[in-house]
Amino acid sequence: MLRFALGAAATVVCAGVVWLVVLGCGMAQQSAAKPKDGFATDRGPAPLAFDADRAMGYLKDVCKIGPRISGTDGMKQQQDLIKKHFEDLGADVSFQHFTARQRSEGRDVEMANLIVRWNPDRPRRVLLCSHYDTRPIADQEPSRQRWHDPFISANDGASGVALLMEMGNHMKDIDPSVGVDFAFFDGEEYVFDQSDEYFFGSKEFAKQYTKSKDKNKTQYVGAVLLDMIGGKNARFPIEKNSFWKAPDLVRELWKSADDMGCTAFRSSEFSKFAVEDDHLPLNKAGIPAVDIIDFDYPHWHRLTDTPENCAGDSLDQVARVLGVWVQRAK
Repeated sequence: MLRFALGAAATVVCAGVVWLVVLGCGMAQQSAAKPKDGFATDRGPAPLAFDADRAMGYLKDVCKIGPRISGTDGMKQQQDLIKKHFEDLGADVSFQHFTARQRSEGRDVEMANLIVRWNPDRPRRVLLCSHYDTRPIADQEPSRQRWHDPFISANDGASGVALLMEMGNHMKDIDPSVGVDFAFFDGEEYVFDQSDEYFFGSKEFAKQYTKSKDKNKTQYVGAVLLDMIGGKNARFPIEKNSFWKAPDLVRELWKSADDMGCTAFRSSEFSKFAVEDDHLPLNKAGIPAVDIIDFDYPHWHRLTDTPENCAGDSLDQVARVLGVWVQRAK
């Protein structure tokens, strides 16, 4: 699914003490200061009427396809399912086609990011994103003999898809002042060996955004990456790279979670690792991007990553936070 960096861990432990002050006692002082650009100061918007059971139904539908490895028929089936779902809801749906070659494989693979746009005429936008491909091998399965068994990756891939599919049902009920894009990144999981490259889809998305943003006059004021958000009893501490690269957005999201009693979000905790994920290419392209991720999910890259080990409540808590954030963005 991803890699993680261990560098500067000791520094972060010390920084964690500072962060507790910033998010806790310091938040009152921040609210009296000048508002951060990109977000409104009121706490008015209501959470979306998210249907957790329906979201879990979407998750199961995706998993019924089986593995959705980049360049395979399973991925094509998933793309057709997602495209029809959002087009039926009236969204603008497009594909960002590209070709990638993995180091260990030595062959070209056709990939495609799927982009869903709401209010496409609005130049200031926010981005909600998730990878939607599955790992070719279950490389954390205890028995190496089973690494190549069919691996459906319910939480690590399908959970982000399911949340955005359900969130799409409610986009007509809100009218944010910014445009909203959903992006499904291909090629994040197309990894066979430790020396392989990561994040093909988000790198392509970032490259295309950098090339075209002036011409299209598009500006993303923020992005939220969803990765492993549907596990039972999920925990979302503050991911370290997110805090280093997009601290204002981290504060906005985790403070909103605290305000709404979304206890899966741990505003007083840092993640164990500085996670390398699809949010890094976005930040590099000038998009403040945060990763919401439960890296303690015990079924990561295992055959047991199935719908039975996911929960609608975890999806619901993330969706409530995102719904308020989208409505407050400006």
